[in-house]
Amino acid sequence: MLPLPNLALAMMLVGGVLIILGLLLYVVKRWKTVSPTLVAARFQQQREHLETDFLRAAARSGKPRGLRWKACDWQSEVLFARDKKSGELTALVGVTIQFEAIEGSDMEGLPAVGNLRHASGVFFFRGGRWRTVGRAVFNLNPGEAVEHFKGQYERVELA
Repeated sequence: MLPLPNLALAMMLVGGVLIILGLLLYVVKRWKTVSPTLVAARFQQQREHLETDFLRAAARSGKPRGLRWKACDWQSEVLFARDKKSGELTALVGVTIQFEAIEGSDMEGLPAVGNLRHASGVFFFRGGRWRTVGRAVFNLNPGEAVEHFKGQYERVELA
């Protein structure tokens, strides 16, 4: 058993360490919280590259089966939303997608293959930068997509 002065010193030391850890956690959390306006501006700066990344990732996905991603025509407006569970910021952009049939697939020769498809391209801010996995929400514009997934996302209004 520690003598009383040593016990008090040990308690003060443990208390000091806990206070320092609490302050560090607070600073890290504040540092990770980025202004949505700043993040939105960063999206606009990187948009051209993100759109290219989207098409590349979507083409690699193999979906829809039997179709090749040919081109994307992006709308100018961006809708920002926040994931209700993770707090992650998401950008949705309206896009018109053009496909072509892969030779030898069951889609070859179907007249509907050439129809333009409307969707919302999904981008997310993670690890301090914007990313995409080529996910498209077909047949919904960005506002409709947020409404459809209202259990998961909430719209973010920028100042």
